[in-house]
Amino acid sequence: MTRITVDVNPDWLDAARDVLGTDTKVATINTALRSFAQRKQAAEIVAALDSVSVDFTSSDRGWGYGGGRDLSQLTQEALAEKAA
Repeated sequence: MTRITVDVNPDWLDAARDVLGTDTKVATINTALRSFAQRKQAAEIVAALDSVSVDFTSSDRGWGYGGGRDLSQLTQEALAEKAA
């Protein structure tokens, strides 16, 4: 951990503490910073997904009855792998 000294608006700190449900100033600041970083990463992931074209033509038939993956033996296969 890096130790720093900063001036923080006490009203903003209290508001953040209420929203985040944290008990200490350190926890509030660390949680807020982590939350901000995660939002940025999530935005980057969404942007990456938005940049890819996806063809959903006939996707309703891929998982419907009589088509798509056969999941009838899924439990037995999982138990067999676990036993092996």
